[in-house]
Amino acid sequence: MPEISVAQLFKDNQQALQLAWIAGESFTAACLDTRRINQSNEGLIGHLNFYHPNWIQIFSQTESAYFAAMGEAEREQALARLQQSGIACVIVSDREPAPDALRRFTQRMQVPLIASPLPSLQIIWVIRTYLGRALAEFVTRHGVLLDVLGMGVLLTGESGVGKSELALELITRGGGLVADDVVELYHIAPETLEGRSPELLRDFLEVRGLGMLNIRTIFGETAVRVRKNLKLIVQLEKPVGGVVPGLERLPLTASFEEIMGVRVRKVVLPVAAGRNLAVLAEAAVRNYVLQLRGIDSTQEFIQRQEQHFGREP
Repeated sequence: MPEISVAQLFKDNQQALQLAWIAGESFTAACLDTRRINQSNEGLIGHLNFYHPNWIQIFSQTESAYFAAMGEAEREQALARLQQSGIACVIVSDREPAPDALRRFTQRMQVPLIASPLPSLQIIWVIRTYLGRALAEFVTRHGVLLDVLGMGVLLTGESGVGKSELALELITRGGGLVADDVVELYHIAPETLEGRSPELLRDFLEVRGLGMLNIRTIFGETAVRVRKNLKLIVQLEKPVGGVVPGLERLPLTASFEEIMGVRVRKVVLPVAAGRNLAVLAEAAVRNYVLQLRGIDSTQEFIQRQEQHFGREP
């Protein structure tokens, strides 16, 4: 299951949210993981809530004013309601000082206490988006993920079919490498899969005869991407006896592949000597973009034929 520690959350958002430690820097080993969150009735992040606790509690100006109006015993009693929750950390926003009762509670519970000068809603928006990516369910696929003409394209096929060579050609034509060999696909939204590369393989492309190529070093920063949403799968197939089994010459319906419940458009390109696969891959991307805009070349051709023979479309 995907998981992330409070220490990693702090590191990844420190600059954007101007985070600073108040207390509990040594208590950051606790992790937020998808399984525990899905099984819990607690919220992921929100303002300080004693009755329906959040994993990440935000202490803002409203909570500060509420605490100021309470007696010391009332504060302790209110915080005691959180002792059985799975609270991961507390973030004090809006440049508010952390009350002594809150400091004692986090120390007793071994919960990190963090400060940010930004408004509470801005912190919630940023961290919620961040956790949506960090805790997303993911699967791995064998292939090469590229940015082709602004669209995430996954090249698949058997080993040795020519995926890396095609990827290299597309990169020289202005494309960008996201991941080679092992592609991690994260389900970040109901209909969205985001592709990333494992840290160990980032920036590298293996090409037979050349070995491992550092694409960032060879082609520059513009030739690599950190992540890209998957929109199209291009499967390379070697013909058997000159024919790819099951491949229609003029497909009337689009093909899809389902990954984690998301249907991704798929095209199959036969691999043969003399075929310019880079041009074909780019044409497949351009054609898909037109279809997204409601322009279907195949249906347009069929309608033209029907009109030619005097039949109604």
